[in-house]
Amino acid sequence: MGRYIALFSLLMLPFSIVAAPPAGRLAPGTPYYFDSFDAGQRPWEPGQGLNIEEVFKNYEYYEIVLDRDGNGLTVNHYVSGSKAGSEKYRVLPDGSLQKNEP
Repeated sequence: MGRYIALFSLLMLPFSIVAAPPAGRLAPGTPYYFDSFDAGQRPWEPGQGLNIEEVFKNYEYYEIVLDRDGNGLTVNHYVSGSKAGSEKYRVLPDGSLQKNEP
């Protein structure tokens, strides 16, 4: 029985870490969800994060994941729960973002 509880806890982990990032910082490799994304901000700030209930209620939202090395991020755009696009950005020393060209 204990194994099932541990397995359930592991399965629920991604849904429990959707809260807004602490002090405006994103943890590498962790997905965060937002209602908007503006790459033109200088320096870029992620804004107010969405909790899991808000994500599922929103028609449109953005998933942002900081790369493991902390030098880039991936932005996935969702509309009606389906992925509508994905872009990668490099985080510049001044805190602004530069879009990676394919």
